[in-house]
Formats: sequence, structure tokens, C-alpha cells
Amino acid sequence: MRIGVPKESVAGERRVALSPDVAARLVKAGHELLVERGAGQAAYMPDATYEAAGATLTDTTGAFGAEIVTKVQTPTLGEASLLGDGGLLISLLQPGEQAALLEALSSRGIRALSLERVPRITRAQSMDILSSQATIAGYKAVLLAAAQSPRLFPMLTTAAGNIPPAKAFVLGAGVAGLQAIATARRLGAIVSGFDIRAAAAEQVLSLGATFVGPKPSSDAEVKGGYAREQTEDERRATTEAMAAHLKDQDVVITTAQIPGRAAPRLVTRAMVESMRPGAVIVDLAADSGGNCELTKPGDTIDHRGVAIIGASNLPSSMPYHASLMFSKNVFTLLSHLISKEGVLAVDPKDEITGAMLVTTAPVAA
Repeated sequence: MRIGVPKESVAGERRVALSPDVAARLVKAGHELLVERGAGQAAYMPDATYEAAGATLTDTTGAFGAEIVTKVQTPTLGEASLLGDGGLLISLLQPGEQAALLEALSSRGIRALSLERVPRITRAQSMDILSSQATIAGYKAVLLAAAQSPRLFPMLTTAAGNIPPAKAFVLGAGVAGLQAIATARRLGAIVSGFDIRAAAAEQVLSLGATFVGPKPSSDAEVKGGYAREQTEDERRATTEAMAAHLKDQDVVITTAQIPGRAAPRLVTRAMVESMRPGAVIVDLAADSGGNCELTKPGDTIDHRGVAIIGASNLPSSMPYHASLMFSKNVFTLLSHLISKEGVLAVDPKDEITGAMLVTTAPVAA
């Protein structure tokens, strides 16, 4: 199979879909890798490393003309026009927001697999792009908070006296939230967390953080492991608990998101105004509306002495390891789709492929 790796065109996107290491494995398996010149440059994976892996460097048209095209971000309509009829596109696709793109792909028989829709089942764990990239986001969120905060994270005993540890609170204990908890703990902060899911609450405690808020519900987890939307009573209880706890926190990291919907609003203006000057909020849900009422995606604002960071595409800010993880996820998916004999099978009835397929099968010849 010919597999294309175009250079990402979205502003600020520094990741690449396939790393040189994975390119070498695919070449060894008998595939032809067509990598656009400069595709990995921003991720510190120069062209020479792809050539050494056996890939062929090409231009934009050449990369998009492969039988299988792998990308990080959703292609533009112009880029989609370069795809070959009846080909396969593997990418983050935001299917709920890309009706025109999906229609254009379907009209030409181009099958598209949306990486956001990898099912959260055991067989597909190693293909889960959202989880791998959320790990990086949770880690980087704590570093951003530490850099912004006027306070040190660890407790220190110095000749100038004792410095108490910072207090960090993480809202949402999914992959990003748990990584944020672990990272803040490593930096020496006193960490607390909250989630409406009972299993997530147990994981918060297992990492050495304290659990804050009303008792989690046993039925709060929906298919795929995500948290369901709260009822009015649950939302009221959560809001009261958050309002009481936030006043004393130095760092707050919010991670709560619902796939395909606006992020739940958890931190109100009043809560922010109750926090002490110098506190920092890092909102990892900024791109989907924000967990904080005052968040501005991609921007950092100061509201009465509280810094609110609208974190946007944090995995791209650590492009080397983000690309390695993304690439390994895609490699596992490709291994699922392509047999040892080199035959591509995009089966709508398959438990994994069917969940990801967002366009129709190729048009008949």
C-alpha cells in the first residue's frame, strides 16, 4: 500500500501523523511511504530521518495522492480535493462540524476514519488517540500553571523560613485529569480532585490526592467511559462544593468534556472572584466552550488577580512525544486494517472500523 503523510497546514499545529520509526516499520512490512517535505520538521523529525527510514519525500500533491492518507488535523476542502477517488483518509475529523467535507469525500467514494471515534474497548486501547494526547495535555497543563503561578509548588525549608506547598485542584479525573494530578503531586503540591464517576473518584484517591465534592454516582459513567451530563440536583450539589473549595486553591485545572457537546460549565465568575490573587486556572476544555465562565480559548486573561489560561491544543506544544504517541496509535490502527498479505479491509461491520467510519463506501466502478 502507498501511505501518504502530508504536512499539517493548521496554524500552530506542530505534530506529524507518522514518525520516522513507524515509517521504517511500515516500509519493512512492504508499504511505500510518501512523506511531504517538512512534514515532521516542527516535531523535530527532519526529512533526513524519514529518508533513512526508507520513506520517499514528495510534495503536497504526492502525499495526498496515496491510497491511504494519514493526518493529524482535519483536512481543508482544498486538501481533500487532492485525495484520490476511492482512497482512505485517517485523521481527526470533527465529524459533527464537517458536513461539507464529509459530503465531498463521500461523493468521491473516499472512506474516512475519524480518530476521535476510536471505541473505548480493550482491543482498541492502543489506537486511542484521544487518550494518548490527553496524557500530554494533562502534564503540560500543570507546567503552564507552575510557570504562571507566583507561588512555588513544593514545601521548602530554607534559611529564610518555611514555604508551604501550593494547593492544586483538578476538576475531571479522566486521562488528562489523572495525569495532571500525578504531575502536580510530583512537583510537591497538595492535590485534590473531583469527578462525578465513582471509578474515577477511586483513581483520584489511588494517586494520593484527596477527593472533594458530593459522593460520585454509580451510574454517572456512560458507554465509552465518559461522564454523563449531570442532573439539576447533582449540578447544584457540585457547584456548592466547588464554590467552597476553590477559595483556598492556588491552582485549578479543569478537564471536563462531553464528546460532541459543549463543555460543562463548572467554574463561574463568582467562584473566580472568590479566589485569592495569584491563583491560576488552566482550562483544558477551552476549545469546546470552556469549563470556566471567563475562559477565552487560546488566550490568558487576568480577572481580579486570577490568571485564566484558555489552553488550546496543548499536545502540539510538545510535538515530539505527542507525534510519537499519535504515530503509534495510527500504526496499530493500520495494522488492524491491513492484513499481513497487504490487503486493506475497511469493514463497516467491524467493531472498531465501523465505529470510526464517517463516510460511505467507495462508489461502484
